[in-house]
Amino acid sequence: MTWTELVMAAAPMQGDQPAVSDVRTGEVLSYAAFARRVTRAAAGLQAQGLRYGERVLVDVPLGAALPVAVHAVAWAGGIAVLGSHGESRISITYDRYDPAAVKADLVFSFRPVAGARPFSELVGPAAVEFGPLAGPALTLDGARLLDNAELATDLRRLATRLVVGKDDVLISAVSEPFRGLRTIDLAMTAGAHVVVAHEPSLVGCRVLAQERRATVVVAPYDLARRLLGDPTLRVVDERAVVSSLGL
Repeated sequence: MTWTELVMAAAPMQGDQPAVSDVRTGEVLSYAAFARRVTRAAAGLQAQGLRYGERVLVDVPLGAALPVAVHAVAWAGGIAVLGSHGESRISITYDRYDPAAVKADLVFSFRPVAGARPFSELVGPAAVEFGPLAGPALTLDGARLLDNAELATDLRRLATRLVVGKDDVLISAVSEPFRGLRTIDLAMTAGAHVVVAHEPSLVGCRVLAQERRATVVVAPYDLARRLLGDPTLRVVDERAVVSSLGL
């Protein structure tokens, strides 16, 4: 399976079960909705002329929209560039667009933004059935390219080391988008439910864990250390989800 296939693999079984809950926006993304939006938005990107290996700037905060945007680009054969400034023919944002920071011919936004078209325009009836088997898929700095095979292989290894099951509720309290994306990838590969915390604190994480009946939390070292000792929570240092990629 490719990187995105691994993340979508649980969709047929999990269906309308929640995949990602975004505390900041209140959005709940189901497994079925994720697979549908990714494959159809990929078709929409190809209809806009996206070429294999073309870079797409993705300026989307950690939450339910981020995995949709990134995996749609990768499934379409493009390279998702995580960042808030740069130049690319196509750009995807969430709720902001600064023409001085982003040079793009086509800008699609999840929320209404002046100068941008709705992301929903990309999600039509057509879908991309098969994504690329190999080739670059993601970059954080524009220099090092992470390809589909590397991301898929690392995700399999990560799932072996940090065992997450379909009955787990995982709180993502991570500090930056790529670590958050890998946390979501890991949980969705297992069919688990990810709850993305907003500006997480020690008290906030404990309250959220109790409210959502969480079983796992992924957090920065200092926060993870302070969460240790709760017998109902398995605590993971966020560095563990990217360390094998050398990040």
